[in-house]
Amino acid sequence: MVTSTANLTVITAFADLPADVLDWLHAHGEIRDYPSGAETMTPGAPIDYLLAVLRGGIQYFSVQNGQREPKFRATAGQITGLLPYSRLQAGKGYGVTLGDTTIYRLHRDQFAALESVSPELVQRLVGMMSDRVREEARSQERDDKLRALGKLSAGLAHELNNPAAAIARAAANLSEQTAAAPTLLRALGEHCLDPAALIQLTALATATPIGNATPMSALACADREDELVDWLEDQGVPDGYTLAASLLEAELAVPELTIMADQLPQAARPAAFAWLASHLTTQRLMRDIQEAGSRITQLVTDVKTYSHMDRGTDYAPLDVTAGLRSTLNILSYPLRHKHITVVREFAPDLPRVRGQASSLNQVWTNLLDNAIDALPDQGGEITLRTRLENGFVQVCIIDNGPGIPADVLPRIFEPFFSTKQAGAGSGLGLDIAQRIIANHGGKLEVSSVPGRTEFCAWLPA
Repeated sequence: MVTSTANLTVITAFADLPADVLDWLHAHGEIRDYPSGAETMTPGAPIDYLLAVLRGGIQYFSVQNGQREPKFRATAGQITGLLPYSRLQAGKGYGVTLGDTTIYRLHRDQFAALESVSPELVQRLVGMMSDRVREEARSQERDDKLRALGKLSAGLAHELNNPAAAIARAAANLSEQTAAAPTLLRALGEHCLDPAALIQLTALATATPIGNATPMSALACADREDELVDWLEDQGVPDGYTLAASLLEAELAVPELTIMADQLPQAARPAAFAWLASHLTTQRLMRDIQEAGSRITQLVTDVKTYSHMDRGTDYAPLDVTAGLRSTLNILSYPLRHKHITVVREFAPDLPRVRGQASSLNQVWTNLLDNAIDALPDQGGEITLRTRLENGFVQVCIIDNGPGIPADVLPRIFEPFFSTKQAGAGSGLGLDIAQRIIANHGGKLEVSSVPGRTEFCAWLPA
């Protein structure tokens, strides 16, 4: 039990309380001493006491990916632990004393009586709880944004790395091709081709439909390549197998090349076909660089559209479908990684909505990210559907995962409620999404049964 009411006056919230209130706290609370490093809270342990730090301090840690991360610190004069009207039931992290620590404790069973004894103190404590909730919400919102940014950054880095690597490979091969071009041209020139034959050869190189070959099975391609290699060897080409792939990709096979060969002297054919294959390879490498560069440009455009970097933060008419497309492109890596099929059912001529693109894209990211997490690694299906309904633009994100349990569904939008493992989610994502949609004059709904979970946002058109 408390040995002196004077001990309690070091607590800021208790300092100016009437003597009878201090006497009541003295009679109904207790003081405990803790050595340095003692645990005052552990994950899952019940939280039943208001704690007031008289001496020393308590460092609180959250659990992120199995590791302790510093959260906040309560020092002498501060109150922590359970507060009146709080729904806190169990610890989510660790509380560890800093040095020798003395703590005043008041059990939750005394809160009802405390409200009669000192409504003023209870009001102070409730105000502290509100401040704590607001700060926790801001902190968790920041953490969620950083976590989402980390996921998006990892996916974007992967998406950018592929075309960048393709450009590097193509540039290196193109350098080899251009270095060999003078030698090939000299070898071709040594045969002093007839101008008509030279014109036909260059026309064949420039008029070929690069990259538009009709798709064939792997077996058919192998058979066609073997046929061409044998034919090139018959024409005196010693390295026909190195030329065949470039010629076939340009839809040049034995029939087309035979017509060309008939216009050339036997001795000129190896040089002519080597120059032709080199020219076609150069064209292909240039096309690969252009396509990879276009992919990078598209990714940058998607990021600008997604983040709304090129506009202000004011509400403006927005194309919801464009935001959904950019979000899908940003999340393309985790979608491919889990072999997820995406079905797009976008209504044509959908009216615009008035809103903030970055905020709405945060909603789409959250809903898509949850759908991705709900599906197994071996794949699944996500459907994005837009339509106009009774003056509202309806955006639905549907997955065919296991569904949300019936006992969880009513609490799905509660702040800090999460079914994910500790550190994997704050439980604020859907609460934030719901508030963003509400701020846009709309509503966010959910329905779920095994095999179909559907989140639908309604936004005024």
